[in-house]
Amino acid sequence: MDYFPVFVKLKDQECLVVGAGEIAARKIELLARAHARITVLAEQISPQVKSLQGSCQLTFIQKRFTPDDLCNYRLVVSATNHKETNILVAKTADEQKILVNVVDDPELCSFIFPAIIDRSPIIAAVSSGGAAPVLARLLRAKIETIIPPAYGQLAKLAEKFRADVKLHIKLPEQRRIFWERVFQGPIAELIFAGNEPAAKEQLQQSLIKQKDTITPGEVYLVGAGPGAPDLLTFRALRLMQQADVIVYDHLVSPEIIDLARRDSEKIYVGKERQKHTLAQDSINTLLADLAMAGKRVVRLKGGDPFIFGRGGEEIETLMQQGINFQVVPGITAASGCATYAGIPLTHRDHAQSCTFVTGHLKDNSINLNWSQLAAPNQTIVIYMGLIGLEKICQSLIAHGSPNDLPIALIQQGTTSHQRVITGTLTTMPDIIASSSIKPPTLIIIGTVVTLHDKLSWYHSQSID
Repeated sequence: MDYFPVFVKLKDQECLVVGAGEIAARKIELLARAHARITVLAEQISPQVKSLQGSCQLTFIQKRFTPDDLCNYRLVVSATNHKETNILVAKTADEQKILVNVVDDPELCSFIFPAIIDRSPIIAAVSSGGAAPVLARLLRAKIETIIPPAYGQLAKLAEKFRADVKLHIKLPEQRRIFWERVFQGPIAELIFAGNEPAAKEQLQQSLIKQKDTITPGEVYLVGAGPGAPDLLTFRALRLMQQADVIVYDHLVSPEIIDLARRDSEKIYVGKERQKHTLAQDSINTLLADLAMAGKRVVRLKGGDPFIFGRGGEEIETLMQQGINFQVVPGITAASGCATYAGIPLTHRDHAQSCTFVTGHLKDNSINLNWSQLAAPNQTIVIYMGLIGLEKICQSLIAHGSPNDLPIALIQQGTTSHQRVITGTLTTMPDIIASSSIKPPTLIIIGTVVTLHDKLSWYHSQSID
């Protein structure tokens, strides 16, 4: 990130605004909302700025800016129409280690004004780093619609009870869970409905019941989808942001991990081919042990947990030990990758059925029902088939599939690195041998692959 987002306390702090036009007036109003002490320095003071003197308690200095004017200020804003003045203000502020903002000139800024969503004491800010301020304002407008003004009242209620909650609930993790229930349950709804007295009473009763009772841990088996972060379900995102621990493997992208709660523990368990950080039995035990220690655990798996994800094995262990769990489906790679490659899995002119299989090699062979897979008018989707691709193609041909049956390999589908490689059962092994392929990959076989050129809509690096 080009700018680190921080919130600066400006109450009773001296701030300088150089310039006194329309733009300066907007910055003055923002600083005044933070209860700053504002001095305005300009040769001419506009009527708009003069009108703010009483409400914002402004001090005016009518003169041209010089370096001697910049002393003992917490921050300075330069909002003049003179490039030379703005450069001088920025240079002087940098020399004195004073935060400086030069309006509409990010190169001269050490801080920038974000688009602000004010639900005091809750404050949210959106910034484009000066690259697209209009876009930042549009995003702010979207966020404004989903954060009711009553969230400020909810924060004030929490502030009143904060000390009591800390006194009654000693364990930080248990306090976090308590507050999450307050903010997402009936107490919050009472605040949103304007019934603060009832909300206070319910919060007090919840606190009496809670005390230091240990909340049992639980496990959320979450499908992370095929790769793109915005293909996560709402439930998956919500659980990721409340979990104490994230247990994930190599199919989950860093962009998705970044959506988890910042202070959650992240445990990588590998699960790459022939390179497992933890064996499956050890993963099962790990999930159970974490939950029994009172942790809320997200087991994050690429695609869908119940489609070649071994999710069933993991929840069997949890059930045996009486541990609460939830399963959150994800978009499986077959659906996500095929869609982003413009390859329908079924089509009335090409395929009336679709079969999912795994292409793992075992003892240098792949044990599949080749006669069934070689039948016409269907689509075959093969997970984890890159290593055995040549054997797959040979076996299908040997059991009656046409030599020129179309096949597609989709690398890192749905992501910005997506790559679609098409060929036939005869040509694909040689194409792959001469290409640099990075997992994860998915293989689609069938005449539906011929629709890729016509229906491809997502930008990709196609090789035909």
